[in-house]
Amino acid sequence: MSDLTLVMGNKSYSSWSLRPWLALRQAGLSFAETVVPLRQPDTAARIAAHSPSGRVPTLLHGGLTVWDSLAICEYVAELAPDAGLWPADRAARAVARAVSAEMHSGFVSLRTTMSMNLKQDRKGQGLTEATAADIARVEALWADARTRFGSPAGGPFLFGGFTIADAMFAPVVTRLETYGVAVSPESRVYMDAVLALPAMREWIAAAKAEPWEFEP
Repeated sequence: MSDLTLVMGNKSYSSWSLRPWLALRQAGLSFAETVVPLRQPDTAARIAAHSPSGRVPTLLHGGLTVWDSLAICEYVAELAPDAGLWPADRAARAVARAVSAEMHSGFVSLRTTMSMNLKQDRKGQGLTEATAADIARVEALWADARTRFGSPAGGPFLFGGFTIADAMFAPVVTRLETYGVAVSPESRVYMDAVLALPAMREWIAAAKAEPWEFEP
């Protein structure tokens, strides 16, 4: 799979890029990175050269272009079926897809007031009433998945082993860290499992080393 290229935003701020990047890493696929720094004078032109939507991330595979985070994750799951990026159990798989889709389309307040930022400590900022409601819903989703599927399966992630659902929520984990949000003990255990992934550690270290910085 050396002909895979992920066109992505810089790691400090691009939550949407983290999701398929993490799925690719967890699937064990080899891929190249084309990083487009966000909010630069040439950002739009550089993205447009690769993405028909004008947004990142975009996955390039030979002559194929896939330009949506969740669609890329689905494609990666098909490329690496043995990686278990969706649960094997049909009911668990359906719920994993539902929570992934909810993350993909929802939580507008959380995205707006607690944007992803791996360069700054923003404890105490961004917690509006609407954002608190979003966080409560996230924690409820996590608790339900862990209780019904993750814990019985014996793994530390939402559905036991790592799945696309965990990739979708990985940027939320970083947000809750950055903004110092108090969470339940159960949520804390899950967050620690995500942050302990070698791929997550790699991403965060690379983000902190990036030269670009702005207020997203």
